[in-house]
This record gives sequence, structure tokens and C-alpha cells, in this order.
Amino acid sequence: MSNATPASGPLASNPLTRAVLEIDEYASGIGWDQPARLFALVDTARLRTEEPGLAAQLGLDEDGAETAPLTPIEQDELPSGAPLDEFLATIAWPDAVTGCALTVERQMLPPSAESSVPENLDEAELATWVADHPDRQEVRMTVAVLRDGTRESALRLREKDSPTEVLTGAGLVPGLADALAATFATD
Repeated sequence: MSNATPASGPLASNPLTRAVLEIDEYASGIGWDQPARLFALVDTARLRTEEPGLAAQLGLDEDGAETAPLTPIEQDELPSGAPLDEFLATIAWPDAVTGCALTVERQMLPPSAESSVPENLDEAELATWVADHPDRQEVRMTVAVLRDGTRESALRLREKDSPTEVLTGAGLVPGLADALAATFATD
């Protein structure tokens, strides 16, 4: 079930939802027209124990301080020009990483526009057609998965850029969640 959850209001009780909303709020603070950003999700208690220096850098070393169970750690900038699915296929996370998340901006059309999509467009032509469509909407998607397969997403429309207008749900962006889950696949 999807619901609008205020990112700056009461924190979600689900640790993954909480992490997704934290990342969405972070991305919102940077603004729109940004490149995709990749995050490792680590167990906060384990991070404090095994990497106290990093925990201190992240402000997680204060005894008794209320902290989220999962800590998002932004990774290096994604390579420009590489298709996102190809890049994600190259990732292998160390055991200390509990999950991962990605925030990416895309343009989307309402379902009513699907019937008007011209046939036989390649990927670049389709992207141009969508970008020129009068009903297009810009959306920021934050998608996270855990090693155990748990998923969560947050969607924020540019035209409704407010913490109270963030839609959350596990199945909002299944293709991207599948691609992120594959980064944990073992042969």
C-alpha cells in the first residue's frame, strides 16, 4: 500500500522507509536537475562498533543519541554517459552493506498518454518524444532494497515538491528495485 508520508514529520517506523525518506529529503535539499546518486545502506549499530571513526564522521558516535537503524552512505558519483542498468550490473557490495538505494530523476507521462506513443521509436527518440510532450511530469525516484529482498520507494513530483507530497510504497518502481536487488546477487 502506498501513502503520502511527510519526510520532515514523524519518522516512519519501518527502517527501510525511514532510510528512503532520509535520502529523499537529502536529495530535495540539493535541488532538481541532479545526476543519479547511489547509497550503501549499513546497519547503524554495526557501523558504530566496527567503524567508530566513520561513525564519528557521520555524527553517529554520540552515546544514547536516537539514530535510525539504517545509515545511508553516499557513494562516489556515478559515471556519466553509462546507461544506469549497465552500471548497476557492475556493482558488488561488501558484506557490511545491508542494502542500497538510488535516487534518480526521470520524466514520466500519465497513463492516458500511452496510447499516443508513436511506434518504432528507439530509446533516444522515445526520450525526446516524452521530453516534448505537454503532459510530461518530472519525478525524483528514491528506491532502496535490502539483501533479504525488502524494497521501498519514494516518489516526488517536481510540480508538488513538498515533504508532505512524497508517495511511498514497496512496488512503485519495480524495474529499478529489481536492478538494485541484482547488485546483491551471488553466483
